[in-house]
Amino acid sequence: MQPVTHYGPIEIWQSMGTVGHLVLIILLLMSVYATGIMFDRWLLLRKAHRQSLEFVRVARRLLAEGKLTDLVEEAAKHPQSHLARIYSAAILDTTPWRSSGPPGEGFEDTIRSATEREGARITQEFKRGLSGLASIGSTAPFVGLFGTVIGIMNSFFGMAATGSGGIGAVSGGIAEALVNTAAGILVALPAVWGFNYFLGRLERIHSEMSNASSELVDYFIKKSRSDSWKLEATTGRPVNR
Repeated sequence: MQPVTHYGPIEIWQSMGTVGHLVLIILLLMSVYATGIMFDRWLLLRKAHRQSLEFVRVARRLLAEGKLTDLVEEAAKHPQSHLARIYSAAILDTTPWRSSGPPGEGFEDTIRSATEREGARITQEFKRGLSGLASIGSTAPFVGLFGTVIGIMNSFFGMAATGSGGIGAVSGGIAEALVNTAAGILVALPAVWGFNYFLGRLERIHSEMSNASSELVDYFIKKSRSDSWKLEATTGRPVNR
């Protein structure tokens, strides 16, 4: 009766060659990097969501009351909120128009340009690191496959050197080599899932910023038609009607 050979993590590591060790170390570093990116982006988007909810509750009231100065100050209290930054950018960019009386042609485009510029900066900040996540998700299986190919080649070279044949002579080496492929897939799957998840979150954030921009454009257009435009801009208080 042949003895049963056990292949645990330690036994596999000890039986692997230098290339196999190097591939597993690279995959481990890729996994740590991907996990760090996902945790960092999750914290950032969580803060952005929480602060945006807090800001919107106050912003709608201040906007309805025409307290634009107070609204900018409130936005500064929520630096992680994408909506707060959109509101602040639009209000600050319209200050020259509001201080010079009723706005002229191009006023609406000015607001849209201001919010689009700020929205682009926010999107780039939120997307930081996601390209690395996508790269890990697409390349990790190939890194593991490289280690597998090298391991299988070494198994056949060893069989040729010893002159022994049969599946038993190479089965152990092939099994060890396939560990690299399994590790590559294990690293790639969370990275791909994380990338798709954050991409969906960013699309929703982009939609929220677009809606906020349209809301501010409508607000300022309606406000510009009132006689109290310049007074509210300079005092920060609504005019009693």
